[in-house]
Amino acid sequence: MRLHHLEVTAFGPFTGSVAVDFDQLSGAGLFLLSGATGAGKTSVLDAVCFALYGDVPGDRAVAKRLRSDRAPADVPTRVVLEATLAQRRFRITRSPSWERAKRRGTGTTTQQASVVLMEQVGEEWRTLTTRLDEAGYLVSDLLGMTLTQFVQVAMLPQGRFQAFLRSSAEERKRLLERLFRTERFADVERWLRERRVELRRSSESLNADVAEVVSRISETAAVTLPDDWDVHDLSLPAGDGAVATWARELTESATEAQAVTSGAAMEALAAESETLAALDAGRVVAEKQRGLRAAAEEESRLVAGAEAQEERVRRVDAARRAEAVTGVAELADKARRDHERAAALASRDMTLTEAGAAVDRIASQLSQARALVPVQTRLSDVDRELESTGAQRDRLRGQAREQARLADDLPRKVQTLTASLKAATEAAAALPALRARVAAVDEVARLEREIAEARTRHGSARAAAMEARTRYLDVRQARLDGIAAELAGALAVGADCPVCGSHDHPHKASPAEGAPDAAAEKAAQATYDNASAEEHARDQHVRDLATRLQLAQEGAGEGEESTGSLTERLAGMERTAAGEERLRAELAEAEESRARSAELRADLEARTAALETTWLHLTDERERLERQLRDLRGDHPDLDALLAALDREHRTATTTRERLEHAARAAEALATAENTLAATAARAGFETPESALSAALPPAQITALSDQIKTYADRLATARAALDSPEATEILATDAPDLPALSMAHRRAAESADAARSAADTAANRAARLDALLRDLGQALSAWTPVRNDLEVVTRIASFAEGKSSDNQLQMSLSAYVVAYRLTQVVAAANERLAKMSDQRYALEHSAAKGAGDRRGGLALLVRDDWSGESRDPATLSGGETFVVSLALALGLADVIMNEAGGQMLDTLFVDEGFGSLDADTLDDVLDVLDTLREGGRIIGVVSHVTEMRERIPTQLAVTKGREGSTLQILGI
Repeated sequence: MRLHHLEVTAFGPFTGSVAVDFDQLSGAGLFLLSGATGAGKTSVLDAVCFALYGDVPGDRAVAKRLRSDRAPADVPTRVVLEATLAQRRFRITRSPSWERAKRRGTGTTTQQASVVLMEQVGEEWRTLTTRLDEAGYLVSDLLGMTLTQFVQVAMLPQGRFQAFLRSSAEERKRLLERLFRTERFADVERWLRERRVELRRSSESLNADVAEVVSRISETAAVTLPDDWDVHDLSLPAGDGAVATWARELTESATEAQAVTSGAAMEALAAESETLAALDAGRVVAEKQRGLRAAAEEESRLVAGAEAQEERVRRVDAARRAEAVTGVAELADKARRDHERAAALASRDMTLTEAGAAVDRIASQLSQARALVPVQTRLSDVDRELESTGAQRDRLRGQAREQARLADDLPRKVQTLTASLKAATEAAAALPALRARVAAVDEVARLEREIAEARTRHGSARAAAMEARTRYLDVRQARLDGIAAELAGALAVGADCPVCGSHDHPHKASPAEGAPDAAAEKAAQATYDNASAEEHARDQHVRDLATRLQLAQEGAGEGEESTGSLTERLAGMERTAAGEERLRAELAEAEESRARSAELRADLEARTAALETTWLHLTDERERLERQLRDLRGDHPDLDALLAALDREHRTATTTRERLEHAARAAEALATAENTLAATAARAGFETPESALSAALPPAQITALSDQIKTYADRLATARAALDSPEATEILATDAPDLPALSMAHRRAAESADAARSAADTAANRAARLDALLRDLGQALSAWTPVRNDLEVVTRIASFAEGKSSDNQLQMSLSAYVVAYRLTQVVAAANERLAKMSDQRYALEHSAAKGAGDRRGGLALLVRDDWSGESRDPATLSGGETFVVSLALALGLADVIMNEAGGQMLDTLFVDEGFGSLDADTLDDVLDVLDTLREGGRIIGVVSHVTEMRERIPTQLAVTKGREGSTLQILGI
């Protein structure tokens, strides 16, 4: 980080605009920021911090008073800083929130804080962001430090630059981690922890898989686990080898048992096969004997029924010969029925010739009537046209009368619409002002309620702030009253008293009961700061509400009209204004209607006259067409009735002729069918058709009789074939086998075979199951072993990295060890300066031991006094010694950061006050050390009002205070 230019306006004691050209001061390297007390030396450093971080260090941040009290009201507070951060040049323009005069009316309003962050790219300045949060993140990332860390490392403010020396190990660790970017080592620790948890879960899961397989092996083999085995933790005492050996032995035993049971099963199956063969042979002999005896009985029964068989054969033969006669008889019956129906329908009053003549006569009359259909159609069209023309004529006459009436009404309607439109236009123009007034009246009522509540809360916050301030002052005074006891408690044996300088402490002061310490004072101060901030926020809120109320009251006006009356008047005016567009459209439509009405009236009169002429012509045509139809129609009411009557007569005559023709044809077909029936019966061997029909049988009955005939013949042939076989006589002479005894012998042999086979199957399944489980166990152990080994390795490494392992003798975590190494570098760099500034008396020591309240060791700092040979806590140093040691430590920290590739270059360093506590010799040594810092190209700004400092450092940035505000001036260049 290198500062180039700073411009401050209305900030702190600077009422106007002042500027600092740090590039001009860089030539000297070491410059003095001098000025009287209260002139604003520290405000220059505050301006740098505010430009970078939007805040200032120390108690001034709590006060929230960055704007100059004497700055003109129209001059905004602003800080502009140009600086190089991470090898990139930026311009940062910031303004804090401040109270400015309102642009309208009286009173003030809050101007919110703002920022503009720009980067120089070539010759162009590019805006990166105007958001407060984004600018803060970007600057913090570029510097690698928060405001508090930046102040400890680069700013060294008044009374606070020794904070790094006296900070706790945890605070020191957080700062060094951020400065040297050692987060990756903490990430390694976190990864090792997460990896350990992940592997432990995987190991437990895989161990459960192994335990499950072991349990299944135990269950399959029907054995229990050894007493010293835990199925859920097989890592000890069984181990992988013992578990595998145990499973392998069980598998081998099961395989041997399978071989024994398989042999016994084979023997039992052979015995069962022998008894089954004997049983089957006995069953065959018994079945043959039963068959031969049944065949003899069947033959005797069939021979006795031979006559019935002959009768069935005769009936089937006669029925099959009668089938041809039956079909012809059915055709003859059908012809007879058709003749009877045709004769019943045919007319007996008319011959076929007379019926034909009647059909021809009626057809001629029907043709004459159909020729007049077009005349009838035209007559109907003329009637419809007459009705339509008359209706149109009457409608046009009514429309003409309506247009005459509108010609009298439209002028009055146009006059009325014109007046209504004027009223609506005036209401629309007055609406915005009335709406704004109603809204302002509502806003005044709401803000009056809010400001009353806000003032109540502000009063409570102000009372709380006063009470917290009183409490803080009481605690502070009580601590000051007992400060002797607090100093006595910090004295070490042999250390110098910071008050009298003595090495002996014969009568140390002791604290009174309940006396507050620094922590109590700090807590009381924090409570007071929070209450003060709350009171300020409440006050700002009341001011803002008051301003908004004043604006609302101005908008509401000074009239005495009530809110309800205003709302009612607004609603009425809105209703009136809402009809403006409608009235405008209606007026335009009325004026257009007046012009259209005159044109439409003339058109209606012309169309009415044309329709009257058409109506007269149609009336003449209608009379002529009626005369043509009247001569042929006769007694019928119209032509359609005549046509319907003639059509009915023609259909009746046609039907009569067709029935007479059908009856003649049916008589001829009946005679032919009767002759064919007689001839067919003679050919089939029957004397008459009636004898043939009596011999006929249904097809189902013929089929049944045929089946009976065939079944009889087949059964008789089968029985005789069985009795005629060569072995029939021998089989019938053989004794019947004892089937129950043979069945009992086979059943006993089968039961023995089933039992042996079941035992063999059980042994085989157990052996196969154990063999498969043995393979599953091998796979589970193969999957678990590497994970378990990795877990052991990761657990040891993670414990070592966390500082919890016995192998880690320092009990330090990896990240703490790296930070401790960096701290060692810082201490080494600081001792080079401290030796010169303390006349070779003091040196810093980095201790790996735990400090008071530290969770891990490695970051403790001690001060070694080479005159006494003792190392002691930095808290025992005197004020001047603390300043020297802290300055050396801060300079060493800056040196290491500059030399660290991953750190930020701190090319600008400020030291604010503290030199007044040094004696002349020590001051010379310190200034000599500061003077050497210029060799690295850095700019060192020393803030002091010590006269000797002004003599030793010629290049100065002088701050001069006056009644009109402080000013800045560079001297010595």
